[in-house]
Amino acid sequence: MSQNAIVVCSVWFGVLSLVSVAVYGFDKRRAKLEGDRVPEKTLHILSLLGGWPGAIIGQKLFRHKTIKTRFRLVFWLTVVGNLVISVILYAAFQQFYTWLT
Repeated sequence: MSQNAIVVCSVWFGVLSLVSVAVYGFDKRRAKLEGDRVPEKTLHILSLLGGWPGAIIGQKLFRHKTIKTRFRLVFWLTVVGNLVISVILYAAFQQFYTWLT
């Protein structure tokens, strides 16, 4: 994998992780204030797209979404899904790169 691809992936995961931490913090604040909440679906989509490291940090940092069993189960499925998708994309790009050269 080229250096550029590694940088792009690192930035992608980093930005989505920062967004995830911020969204978890925002949702925790809204929960305390009894305001409109961030849908769980949104939190799961962020994790599936690559923000799961930040989601883990947000869960620990804000003590948010750590007890609800169903949420945690779906969350860990999104982590596995993201990793599976990442491996498939990596293999596909490697195949494509080999084909080009």
